[in-house]
Amino acid sequence: MAGRRAKRNSWVTILLVLAAVALWVNEQRKDADRPAPSSAGETARPGKPDRAPAPATRTGGYETYRNCSLVAEHNNDGDSFRVRLPDGRAEIVRLYFVDTPESAFKRYRDGETNHRRIRSQAQDLGGLTPEQAVDIGVKAKKFTLGLLERRPFTIHTAWDSPYQDQRYHAFVEVEENGKSRWLHELLIERGLARILTKPADLPDGTKADAQLRRLRSLEKAARAADKGAWGM
Repeated sequence: MAGRRAKRNSWVTILLVLAAVALWVNEQRKDADRPAPSSAGETARPGKPDRAPAPATRTGGYETYRNCSLVAEHNNDGDSFRVRLPDGRAEIVRLYFVDTPESAFKRYRDGETNHRRIRSQAQDLGGLTPEQAVDIGVKAKKFTLGLLERRPFTIHTAWDSPYQDQRYHAFVEVEENGKSRWLHELLIERGLARILTKPADLPDGTKADAQLRRLRSLEKAARAADKGAWGM
């Protein structure tokens, strides 16, 4: 009887050892499948998405994504909107150089409003009333979203997000009347935006100061032709 009990205990011990070995081997396989940690001193670009899609090309200092499309979203506006990149990822981009008026009077959860911003936009667009500025904002939104819905477009971005709010500055290249155009220029020449926000050198090599001069020239022509805000 004692011999049988000892033999049974030996088998139990062997089975426990085998189970422990199998568990250890499984854990080692899991560790091998995990990505290696980044090397010391390696940091991500500030504001860049954790897994930004590989761009088709690079243009100047920008990553270029062709065949992008607009993502329908309530918060889309004349100068800020969500786009679908070629790999299916969606990101919010914000135009360099220009600021279109708010398209609605808003009150936020913390009690703040956008009314002060609207008054500033109205003043910069020729001394409009706040209501007129919002009307221009609605027209700018309709123009931008209508243009982007029409056909695929190209964005150039350095994944710059000054406020770390997952909105990235970008140049947006569109087709208008059979020509390749910058969206921010189209807004200025139609009197639908003020020259504001961050300037930057263009992907084609045009310097920021040269672009500012061109935008002021387009704005002057829009004023003379009473386009958009300048005709109110």
